[in-house]
Amino acid sequence: MRTLTIKLAAPLQSYGNEATFSRRTSYHYPSKSAVLGMIAAALGYRRDDPRILQLNRLIIAVRIDQPGRILTDFQTIQYDQKHNKRSLSYKDYLQDAVFITAISGDDQQIMTIENALHHPKFQLFLGRRVNVPAGPLHTQVFENSDPVSVLKTYPWQAAKWYQRRVHQDYYSAELITDANLVKSHFTSFVKDNIGSFDENHRWHVYRSVASIRVKLLNKSYQNTEHDIMANI
Repeated sequence: MRTLTIKLAAPLQSYGNEATFSRRTSYHYPSKSAVLGMIAAALGYRRDDPRILQLNRLIIAVRIDQPGRILTDFQTIQYDQKHNKRSLSYKDYLQDAVFITAISGDDQQIMTIENALHHPKFQLFLGRRVNVPAGPLHTQVFENSDPVSVLKTYPWQAAKWYQRRVHQDYYSAELITDANLVKSHFTSFVKDNIGSFDENHRWHVYRSVASIRVKLLNKSYQNTEHDIMANI
């Protein structure tokens, strides 16, 4: 089994959960359906392509290397110009977030996905169409490893300015994964497996996830504390 890591970074990202038209919030990390949707776009799958459902079989984990700050965008939408009818909409985005996603599957499938992410058939975006990645995606393939094992040792990918703000040798990062990959009492259900991407009837299926913490070396930390009386 191969595991592919994908660094997700952009000025704005948004991973919608249950929402109404007027209020659209975001998970604090990339949902599985958002990651699989990006992969499907790279592979050239259209919204009604039956091969999209096969992507649900991929095993996935996400590590939050740099939590995003919430930005709420207020919009006035004119949906009936003839009668001058308008609606208010609030959309949440994550600013300056950095995530490392790890997915595992069949060896050939993983290699096909990695190639597609660097030669996408359709535009890639992080949650919403306006959220394009900050440059080419950074990916890496690991042999005979599962997503959790990889993300426990993969170097911390937060921006340098963020790393310098963490005045510790190690950074404690949250890792959200398919529940069967870890032994944890803190499991929950999230509705982010793909049911359909059809714009006329989009729906999702629940899956069980677990959240753990992993310690990552902070290479930007410099301990300047010293005792001036120590050598007296």
